[in-house]
Amino acid sequence: MNKTNEKLFQEFTAPTTQEWLDKIQVDLKGADFQKRMVWRTNEGFDVQPFYRREDVEKLQTPNALPGEFPFVRGNKKSDNEWYVRQNIEASSAKEANVKALDVLNKGIDSLGFKIPAKELSKEYVEQLLEGIACDCIELNFSTCKRHTVELAKILVAYFEEKGYEKDRIVASIDWDPIEKTVMKGKNIDALLSLAKELIETVKDYKYFRVVTVNASALNNAGAYIVQELGYALAWGVEYLEQLIAAGVDPSEAAKRIKFNFGISENYFMEIAKFRAARMLWAKIVKEYNPCCDCACKMIANAQTSTYNMTVFDAYVNLLRSQTETMSAAIAGVHSIVVTPFDAVYEQPNDFSERIARNQQLLLKEESHFATIVDPSAGSYYIEELTSSLAQEAWKIFLSVEEKGGFLAAAKSGNVQDDINATNEKRHLHAAQRREFLLGTNQFPNFTENSDGKQPLVHCCNCNSDAAEFKAINSTRLAADFENLRLATEKAEKQPVAFMLTIGNLVWRQARAQFSTNFFACAGYKVIDNLGFKNVEEGVDAALAAGADVVVICSSDDEYAEYAVPAFKYLDNRALFVVAGAPACAEDLKKEGIENFVHVKVNQLETLKMFNEKLGI
Repeated sequence: MNKTNEKLFQEFTAPTTQEWLDKIQVDLKGADFQKRMVWRTNEGFDVQPFYRREDVEKLQTPNALPGEFPFVRGNKKSDNEWYVRQNIEASSAKEANVKALDVLNKGIDSLGFKIPAKELSKEYVEQLLEGIACDCIELNFSTCKRHTVELAKILVAYFEEKGYEKDRIVASIDWDPIEKTVMKGKNIDALLSLAKELIETVKDYKYFRVVTVNASALNNAGAYIVQELGYALAWGVEYLEQLIAAGVDPSEAAKRIKFNFGISENYFMEIAKFRAARMLWAKIVKEYNPCCDCACKMIANAQTSTYNMTVFDAYVNLLRSQTETMSAAIAGVHSIVVTPFDAVYEQPNDFSERIARNQQLLLKEESHFATIVDPSAGSYYIEELTSSLAQEAWKIFLSVEEKGGFLAAAKSGNVQDDINATNEKRHLHAAQRREFLLGTNQFPNFTENSDGKQPLVHCCNCNSDAAEFKAINSTRLAADFENLRLATEKAEKQPVAFMLTIGNLVWRQARAQFSTNFFACAGYKVIDNLGFKNVEEGVDAALAAGADVVVICSSDDEYAEYAVPAFKYLDNRALFVVAGAPACAEDLKKEGIENFVHVKVNQLETLKMFNEKLGI
């Protein structure tokens, strides 16, 4: 019998959506479906526990094709190639050139040079680019915004002197004065007039983009994905409007804008973000009646976030940046920068930079991520996320436009207030362990010391003008816990937290594990135990171990029996803590027991309180 035309599983009847929902309700055993199964995202929309074809059929995104308007499925038809980019501090042209030539032989095909304005000259650029085949790779430059036109003229003269074909030069200059207003509160109105001259300087180089939207700065300040996306669109439109008002053709203006996005740890949401970004930007540019659809393409560089990077347990940063890189690669971006895992506490060295390069090369060369165009297409979940993110980001975009545009919103402080509020909220959630940072507020490395590592503080002296507007407070999510742990390290004696485990085996082990992680996050030495026969034995063992904090770990029912005798026997010779929030807590408090640790306390503030009581 020929079965080649039979469909897989055709003998099974496909269950309906209602049948799935009915089954879930049965398994929930009366629990609330909305509370238990529906995820209310930080981005302002709900995510259902499952999606089916009928959910996606109402969306527009699955009908798009790769390389075609609105480019939701990518800018290319044939492959998913992206530039592997490495940024280089070019304070010395000669040293930067040596490094650039070296990394080009190690898989890099996109270079980013940060040039000090005081060094900028024709001779400097010649030395910087010596031996580099500028028509075979992508080149990116940044310098002081006031000197960007000068840099563009020097580069164009260099390319012409070397005889490069203009259409083979793929390059960009990071000119984004509005970033100064958003991040530092600086007035940059005088710089905006440079945009037209910049574009005229590079007009013969069709792949040379000289106006940048640095939305990655918002990502690194803690912005939610939908905020980064919505504000990036408004930011881009601000430049479009400025350029058109200056007499630049809309198509030409759009073709000169480049977007820099950050990548957060939310894997599927980030894939959807880049897809939604291309789609929305294409539709925005289309409203300006460009000469061709190619002007509607968003060119996006993606850089792994520093917001969630940590000083302690720094190798975990590799796990974060790897999934972030995967998101951007699958989403089909133009180029990717992987931030080296040690970038938040030291100048990256050869080892960390090599690892960062290889993180991309593994995906590209060994996992073949560069082969398949838009591999996430058709996923019911990602298509739904793409559409939902687009809708919510569009609301932010329209809100900014109603306020007079992005620059006006930044000058009024609306953008800064919104991002700062999110940053504060996320820091609070981290303190409450509602947002986890592996190795920081969850599962820390107990034995790790900083070994002299200190968080780096970055500053720019390019513009010393006083701030006229509000600024964004850019602080990493782990900073508060790191400061606490570093303070603990400086104490004359490392505080010791001793687990007095007694009673019910399951409960005492669970609460000891929770408390062990809880105190280790502040750098305490933690001593766990298998269990004690009575509280006296446990207290004696704790004091013999030099305990500064004694944590009794048992079941709620048994705390009524064990907690008060243990507290009285300890007799203030160490801090006494109850692990959990038992029903008898009020009775225990009446006996003088003040300290409780459990999932609902603010971990950061509680640990600060213990440090204060211990004189740290």
